[in-house]
Amino acid sequence: MANKIRLGIVGASVGPTWANRAHLPALPFSPDFELTAVCTTRAESAEAARLKFGAKLAFHDFRAMAASPEIDAVAVVVRVPSHYEPTKAALEAGKHVYTEWPLGRTTAEAEELAALAKAKGVRTAIGLQSRVSPPLMHMKAQIAAGYVGEVIACRVSLMRDGVLQRTASRTWQRDITLGANTLTIANGHTIDALRFVAGDFTRVSCRITTQVRQWHESDTKRMVDVTSPDNVLVNGQLASGAVASLHVAAIPWAGSGYRMEVYGREGTLVATGEDSPQLCEVRLFGARGGNTLSELEIPASVIYVPPQMPQVEPYNVGQMYSAFAHAIRSGENRQPTFDTAVDLHRFIDALRQSSDTGSEVVLG
Repeated sequence: MANKIRLGIVGASVGPTWANRAHLPALPFSPDFELTAVCTTRAESAEAARLKFGAKLAFHDFRAMAASPEIDAVAVVVRVPSHYEPTKAALEAGKHVYTEWPLGRTTAEAEELAALAKAKGVRTAIGLQSRVSPPLMHMKAQIAAGYVGEVIACRVSLMRDGVLQRTASRTWQRDITLGANTLTIANGHTIDALRFVAGDFTRVSCRITTQVRQWHESDTKRMVDVTSPDNVLVNGQLASGAVASLHVAAIPWAGSGYRMEVYGREGTLVATGEDSPQLCEVRLFGARGGNTLSELEIPASVIYVPPQMPQVEPYNVGQMYSAFAHAIRSGENRQPTFDTAVDLHRFIDALRQSSDTGSEVVLG
């Protein structure tokens, strides 16, 4: 392997994509990776991306990119329904792979990809960036160190505005079968952050609903039917014995953003942000033996990226690339892997089961 890990990105479009918003702004500041190749669905757009982002190679076939001997690792940053095929091709070619969350449209796809990665002996990363968010890493460490004492209760909310309309290019998310909706994306990231910080659930009850059954396409001026959920209510008990509740919703107006509260016998920790915890700047507050919250300083030990790394969306992606590089070089995972993704897929299946049956699910 070269000095820097040679990376190819599937989905490196010059348009307003997640790759363009987060991955591609982060990579120039990475001391570990170089952007060697870009891949889109057309030769013309791939060449445009190569020129814009300064890559050496351009591909319009992800299989050809995965097979290239000039590539060490592949990042799959496309729409959820298209995660499976390029991820599988990269794994079969023996490449290390970073795929955005969800790993697949279904748990079965995720399980297959995780098993293939294990069989190939490659390193993986899944885009659950809250697990490398410095404030949330510090929050987890503080709980483990006894800052709040015995954890008694946790409460999480994420209320995101804008559910009534969107452009036609984004209304594909209205179809629940395509795997990208409030349950899997906003709730997936948010409840994963809670489980990362405070521990897994042992029993869970859930209510999943679709409150807004049509969206307005702002560019085509038509109404489209919606099957994807927009409200997720969860309550249950954690392995520690603490009770926990969560409400994640896409609502019409004036969303209140993100808040995770952890209450213990000795103190309280609160993380807040304007959006999903993987997307925005998160601030951490604490109170120990008193009722006044103060903002906590985040230690350098949980910051993996250089100071010049762009803030907000690229920041946690940069954190993930740093952890991914560490895993590739040392064999030690400090990033969420495909196994982490499978575990979350299965947990979301349990939420669906609870909502469908109207009963509590006991987790093994």
